[in-house]
Amino acid sequence: MNYKKIIWPAVLVICSAVFLGLGIWIGVNKIAYHVPQPGTIDFSLFWDAYGKLKQNFISPSKIDNNKILYGAIEGMANSLGDPYTSFFDPSQAQRFQQDLSGSFNGIGVEVGVKKDVLTVIAPLKGTPGQKAGLKSGDMIVKIDGKDSSNMTADEAVSLIRGTKGTTVTLTILRDGWTQTKDIKIIRDTIKVPSIEWSLKNNDVAYIQIYQFDDTLPSDFKKAALEIVQSKAKKIVLDLRDNPGGYLAAAQEIAGWFLGNGQTVTIEDFGKAKAQQIYKAEGNSDFENYPMVILINEGSASASEILAGALRDDRNIKLIGNKSFGKGCVQEVVDLPGGSFLKVTIANWLTPKGSSISDIGLTPDVKIDVTEKDIQDKKDPQLDKALEIVDNLK
Repeated sequence: MNYKKIIWPAVLVICSAVFLGLGIWIGVNKIAYHVPQPGTIDFSLFWDAYGKLKQNFISPSKIDNNKILYGAIEGMANSLGDPYTSFFDPSQAQRFQQDLSGSFNGIGVEVGVKKDVLTVIAPLKGTPGQKAGLKSGDMIVKIDGKDSSNMTADEAVSLIRGTKGTTVTLTILRDGWTQTKDIKIIRDTIKVPSIEWSLKNNDVAYIQIYQFDDTLPSDFKKAALEIVQSKAKKIVLDLRDNPGGYLAAAQEIAGWFLGNGQTVTIEDFGKAKAQQIYKAEGNSDFENYPMVILINEGSASASEILAGALRDDRNIKLIGNKSFGKGCVQEVVDLPGGSFLKVTIANWLTPKGSSISDIGLTPDVKIDVTEKDIQDKKDPQLDKALEIVDNLK
């Protein structure tokens, strides 16, 4: 079985799936079962309902046993009430993997559930969602007219995704608006760069990390070598609208900015077991570079972990707006047939033990970007970051 930690909720769920499979075999073979003991799961109700469906449904030919099985597992995951614990059937699993490979069809917007509301975490750079005017923090009330109030983030993604050239309509409510607005967006093939950098003010490396995907470590290494050989003496690290990705990628990037052995993050399992500490490993090439970090409402999970580590370990200032607050740990558990479970197993803490989940990171210097700033193509947050880093030694 293959595991990969996602920062973007396993035993009970897995056992339940095994029992369900066993029940299918028993049901097919008409084997008598015993009444389970207290504390175990009695699947007799499931089989009774399944039998009644087959017996009474008007179109028995439309009954798809795979869909029934997948639906049962999905319902089991959803019953936990955690928006980040979910089941992915084979087609959904394939789309999820495409997300983190950097290419997929859709509108290029990361969504999540915040305070029980489906919310835009971040519109990715240069995507249809960003061009249509979606912003971090936008509340998605409907998707193509379908109420989103009881949707998980993954269910919403399945509806938003679609064939290139087709249209999806999102009904959006934004802080400060008195009513919702329908935004029509044409889907396209989304190719998101993992990193870009440029030289500002002659000696400041302005590094933008867009997501912590599989390609980031190698892309960052290439950029880092260019920065080391450039005139750059200081760094502005921009993690705004970065929705996260893989823990391993965040840990590897932290190794460029921290000394070997410094804590990157703490995985807290509550009372289940001892905490696990993830430490920086790398060449620490940028450990002594004066720097600041940009964050906003779209900075989530892996970007919050990196920003929190650099602030706790190096006292680096955070500039912008409060981050999203997605500090729980998901583990991907592969299942037979190409499906998998994404299960919340723990919470992330900063090196000093502060929780990120539902709280986020509060900037040391708060700077807002107004609608007028966007229209005038101004970036007061970046301007303030450059002003502050210029005075660092």
